[in-house]
Amino acid sequence: MRLHVVDGTYELYRAHYSHRPDHRAPAGWDAKATAGVVSSLLALLHDATEAVTHIAVAFDNPIRSFRNDLFPAYKSDEGVPPELHAQFDAVEDAVRALGIVVWSMGEYEADDALATAAHRFAQEAEQIRILTPDKDLGQCLRTDRVVQVDRRQKKVIDEATFRAVRGFAPHSMPDFLALTGDTADGIPGLPGFGEKSAATLLGAYDHLEQIPAHPFEWKVKPRGALQLAATLVEHREEALLYRTLATLVLTVPLVESLDDLRFAGVPRVGFESWCDVVGVTTLKAVPRRWEPT
Repeated sequence: MRLHVVDGTYELYRAHYSHRPDHRAPAGWDAKATAGVVSSLLALLHDATEAVTHIAVAFDNPIRSFRNDLFPAYKSDEGVPPELHAQFDAVEDAVRALGIVVWSMGEYEADDALATAAHRFAQEAEQIRILTPDKDLGQCLRTDRVVQVDRRQKKVIDEATFRAVRGFAPHSMPDFLALTGDTADGIPGLPGFGEKSAATLLGAYDHLEQIPAHPFEWKVKPRGALQLAATLVEHREEALLYRTLATLVLTVPLVESLDDLRFAGVPRVGFESWCDVVGVTTLKAVPRRWEPT
């Protein structure tokens, strides 16, 4: 039994900026991204390698969370193309038409829902597969039971792979983002810290609090250690705030049990009706797994 949890917001953006032809629904609205997400999820459901048995898709709707109250510069809806923003509700309806559970996030982010699911169901499912390239989700990896899948690059990252590539443990990822920043989320990081220096320190100390204040006490010597140590002392409060922003919530109130996430097949009547509304009638013949009637 595998649980696939999908970053729907990433899928929506990817479909919007893809080379897929433009598409408008009969009612006139831009439906390119929505149709693209449905096509992508159908491909996932048909993928014998992925062998989907249980699945849910999480969306940011709106792109705002409690983190904006902590740090106003955190990512938001500002700058989202209007034609894409107008599909936030429509894409959720489309995914439900596929017979897939949707987690629509408001107070929390889609990433929090994915992290919560990975934490909650890790002992029930044989494996949790988190489908997103977002590096934030690296903090959720546990052995080969919770893994991250980048479908575009066809990469699967487990804990051992993460440690080998990053040089530190998954649980240190929020600390890493606090130091290096994350432009996608509006986290600035600390001046002078790059990926190499941050990884070196966290590989040795795991968390910000465990890094000695004085560089002569460090058991590793990243380049520019004197200045890095001074920066850590001067910007300690900012670093702790940035780590809070980067730390995913594991207690999102998701109401579904694991059994509720079982994929029973695409509901034929509802899906065909959705195809008519969106004007993608060619998709009617694509599903191979129909819900029993």
